[in-house]
Amino acid sequence: DWAYRIVKHVGNYADVFERNLGQGAPYAMERRLNALWNKGGLMYAPPVR
Repeated sequence: DWAYRIVKHVGNYADVFERNLGQGAPYAMERRLNALWNKGGLMYAPPVR
């Protein structure tokens, strides 16, 4: 329940990145290495159980 409430409140990693650093922000950075591992980046989050 705690993880659901956090994601609902602030968004997932992609939402936070876009809002603060991505194309919609003044920095307009691309994800590159901050992308998910299956999209060419280095980000890998193991499942929370």
